[in-house]
Amino acid sequence: MAEAELFWGVGALDLDAARQQLHDADTPQNVSFHLDLTAARLGASHVDFLFEIMHQAPAKTFNFAYVFNNRPSSPYFPSARYERDGFSIGLQPTDLAEGCTTLNAWLHNLRRVWEEIDTLFRDDPEFLGIDASVAPLFSGPSSLIHFIKRLGMSFAESCLTDVYLAITDYINTHNPRPVGLCGLMFPCLEDFDLAAEYEAGRFSIERNLYLSLHCGLGIDTYPIGMDEHPQTVLHILRLLQRLSNRYNKTLSARFVSDGQAKIGARTHFGNPYLKDVTIRPLIA
Repeated sequence: MAEAELFWGVGALDLDAARQQLHDADTPQNVSFHLDLTAARLGASHVDFLFEIMHQAPAKTFNFAYVFNNRPSSPYFPSARYERDGFSIGLQPTDLAEGCTTLNAWLHNLRRVWEEIDTLFRDDPEFLGIDASVAPLFSGPSSLIHFIKRLGMSFAESCLTDVYLAITDYINTHNPRPVGLCGLMFPCLEDFDLAAEYEAGRFSIERNLYLSLHCGLGIDTYPIGMDEHPQTVLHILRLLQRLSNRYNKTLSARFVSDGQAKIGARTHFGNPYLKDVTIRPLIA
């Protein structure tokens, strides 16, 4: 397998090590890492590092996250953290909803695949388990929001139902070998239908945090303008930290930038995993 097809994760770093990782010319492009801020006294230096990446190596914003109460052994970068030798398996299982007309039909498909994976690997001593997180990607059958709309509701309507809680309850009840995050991801720019909701003003940072608190995993591939105020980011990180610690809940924040687009301008990521959008301010 070519190196460009591999994604490497080095887990949690402190600020000094993260800066070295950022500036080391020998570091492969596809290396992901995170700052664990669960117990940190948050300050300007933590936010300054994000803006340093935005200005000096913006493509790396895709590979970096802040994490709080992070769980080990997830295969999903950049939150992936080593605890012991072995392998875990994660899917992008929204495709299993293709052809399903009810939520229960899709959830049944998820369980069937989890059980098949467990049967295949249960006797392997290096098998750590299944991260049953729902990780949407692109559009059509692989978009979670596309499926939600097929169930007969708009995204805005769905946010005031228990549909996302039902999904995460199922994940945590029926996964035969849970490991890692096991939550619901709302990757703003990786789920292209969600990116359209963002552009229409229906996926504000507040709605993202609301969904994350009761059924999600945090802020994921959320666009940030080059002229966004660092203090706003600091306020968001402090809120995430306190929510995560109060409810002992895994949360993270991954802001992405193309290194040029300011608020009101259109992005040009050049990244097939990210949908280009017109950037909105974090505070509407």
